[in-house]
Amino acid sequence: MSQFDFDLFVIGAGSGGVRAARTAAGLGKKVAVAEGRFLGGTCVNIGCVPKKLFSYGSHFHEEFDQAQGYGWQVGASRFDWPTLRDNKTKEIERLNGIYHNLLINSGVTLIEGYAEIKDAHQVQVNDQLFTAERILIATGGQPFMPEFEGNELAINSDAVFYLDEFPKRALVLGGGYIAVEFAGIFNGLGAESHLVYRGELPLKGFDLEVQQFAATEIQKKGVQFHLGVNIEKIEKVATGLKVTLTNQDSLEVDLVLCATGRVPNTKGLGLEQAGVALGRGGEVLVNDQFQTNIPSIYALGDVINRLQLTPVALAEAMVLVHNLYKPELPPKAMDYSNIPTAVFCHPNISTVGLTEEQAQAQFDEVAIYSASFKPMKHTLSGSEERCLMKLVVDAATDKVVGAHMVGQDAGEVIQGIAVAIKAGATKAMFDSTLGIHPTGAEEFVTMRTVTRTHRK
Repeated sequence: MSQFDFDLFVIGAGSGGVRAARTAAGLGKKVAVAEGRFLGGTCVNIGCVPKKLFSYGSHFHEEFDQAQGYGWQVGASRFDWPTLRDNKTKEIERLNGIYHNLLINSGVTLIEGYAEIKDAHQVQVNDQLFTAERILIATGGQPFMPEFEGNELAINSDAVFYLDEFPKRALVLGGGYIAVEFAGIFNGLGAESHLVYRGELPLKGFDLEVQQFAATEIQKKGVQFHLGVNIEKIEKVATGLKVTLTNQDSLEVDLVLCATGRVPNTKGLGLEQAGVALGRGGEVLVNDQFQTNIPSIYALGDVINRLQLTPVALAEAMVLVHNLYKPELPPKAMDYSNIPTAVFCHPNISTVGLTEEQAQAQFDEVAIYSASFKPMKHTLSGSEERCLMKLVVDAATDKVVGAHMVGQDAGEVIQGIAVAIKAGATKAMFDSTLGIHPTGAEEFVTMRTVTRTHRK
């Protein structure tokens, strides 16, 4: 009989923690999960799931407008914020219940409360002390709130899902995917929407052509960009919030959302007293096996701040459990290459593999194939929205090393392209694949002319 209460004690019931707990329990291990907030973590409760529901909701006004070109006479419409907000909350509560049942039915012991690590093998939840052979930290991240005068008048992305009232005028601070998405959501739901970002273009780190194209399309839809500036202060005034920017321009809005990134959620975990090493950004430092400097303590997901994506946390959990509890099989390593991702702004962005700039730095010769066009739907809809599709090719091997899209349902399209790139598909393979006609996605297999090349 084990000298510990549990073989594995997981702190945090988000995507990574739940996957690790269920998988380990399925292998016969005695597992506990401690969660003090909500089941499902950021993604289910205050992240990708409710945000995608809001994104869906914000598209309807365009559909109503565009329907006229197809012969539909649509009457006056009115958006009701409480309906969307409350229906979203009901769906999140349903998902919370599913996560609860998944854990319980897999044999995991669910402990409600915030956990604190006391030492290498002990965890305290509320007033109860538990022992574990191994401890897994899977506490995710939390929004970062920048310092400026009046920042207490702003909200973060956690609060935006539960607003009492929908703003008539909204300002989003930040240039990452969360900021860009919510600027589009506010705009789509009828608010005057402003995006304030200190950089030259939002979505730093994405392919430059994608950044430029997306910025143009987003602004065409009505989001007002204020680039190269930051917020200096926010003041409460009789008619709303007065926001002064660092260039001394001022805006009056009803709501300011700070979407300036997320930081690892490690406060209150007792990591210092347990001797767990942290990085400069507060992330838990781990090796390739997700093991901290304390051999019995592990960490994965957003709290280690490698790639803050739900599927990444899920994959890391599978690798961890395989290597810990399947010693008879060859060990696995987490592969962070060619991970597809999407930004659910308006229009959507999705990407997999290398950007044009990354490929230039890595290969001797790079061939770029890109095409922008008005999607077939908009030949009658009246919309001026355009789509961008792009392939990045290593000329020496003909391998497609990157694919990028800006346009409707970009994530749905790139998911399939990601399989091909992961499998090492060449441009010749893309060329020999027949397109599905008429679709926008067929452009990925019909681009024949090199747009430009780069040689070292």
